[in-house]
Amino acid sequence: MLTFFNEHHVHHHARYEIFRGDIVPAFEKPERLAAVAAEFERRGLGRIVTPHGVPLMTLERVHRPHYLAFLRNAWSEWIALDPANAEKEAFPAVWPVHGLRRDVEPANFCARLGLYSMDSGTPLTAGTWMAAKSGADCAVNAAHALRLGERATFALTRPPGHHAGADYFGGYCFLNNAALAAQHLLDDGATRVAILDIDYHHGNGTQQIFYQREDVLFVSIHADPRFEYPFFLGHADETGEGAGAGYNLNLPLPFGSTAAQWFAALETACLKIAAYGPEYLVVSLGVDTFAGDPLSHFQLHSADFLRIGERLAALGLPTAFVFEGGYAVAELGTNVVNVLEGFETAV
Repeated sequence: MLTFFNEHHVHHHARYEIFRGDIVPAFEKPERLAAVAAEFERRGLGRIVTPHGVPLMTLERVHRPHYLAFLRNAWSEWIALDPANAEKEAFPAVWPVHGLRRDVEPANFCARLGLYSMDSGTPLTAGTWMAAKSGADCAVNAAHALRLGERATFALTRPPGHHAGADYFGGYCFLNNAALAAQHLLDDGATRVAILDIDYHHGNGTQQIFYQREDVLFVSIHADPRFEYPFFLGHADETGEGAGAGYNLNLPLPFGSTAAQWFAALETACLKIAAYGPEYLVVSLGVDTFAGDPLSHFQLHSADFLRIGERLAALGLPTAFVFEGGYAVAELGTNVVNVLEGFETAV
């Protein structure tokens, strides 16, 4: 499997985050990617390469230019407020909700930080833009390699991406890598692409980006948003709007869902994808469905991730895997690479 590795991911290294009212060590940290890379190489699953950089206009196919401009300049503006901010992460504290205006961009940096975010738990650091942009490069390169004939590719990158919308960040995500991969496939000549999100948390950003479109089917298996992040999107009655009506499928599951319940949802997802008839599949590969994950309440075990890869291979589609969540670092490499190996070795 051809894997594109984000060598700049370490530049996004938050020391802490705000979690359930407490300041805690950041869950989304460089050790996550190191664990996956080490296990991938140990098993000799394929080549690991660095991606070619993609132009900013490629990102603008998914994200709004004013949001990208904000991300590119955010750290320098944060430092300009106070040089002492270099020793702090930047967190938003005010948001334009419940009828407040979003159409006028504030001059105040802290207000713009809130304008372009969805939560207070996603720290922005000195290297966030470099890491996120290199991650987008990985995703687009992984998609392009499918067009060049690869059966499967892997964008091994962090920070993750599926919570990032067209013009906002959150849930540890800044640029939506899965959406960028799908959009590149379309821009490069495909007519139909499916995105399957198997992260524990709903991919609200990906849904928002494609919700009114029929050229991308979005299917997500995730924790019930009435009880779990992102809370305000991911319900079963969200099926698409306008041209996108019928092209969004959410499969929310309750806390404590077993492997049997989860795989029943996967079967529903796979049948929906097969009926859609896409030319390519993009998988938002989160493994925080693992029973030992500190941010999850599902009951999948390491062997289950092999089965996931095998079932996805049965779809018979060129597939780009994009790394998302998973925070049980000790088991993370095993769980991620199990999916990839299950896919690669399926007959």
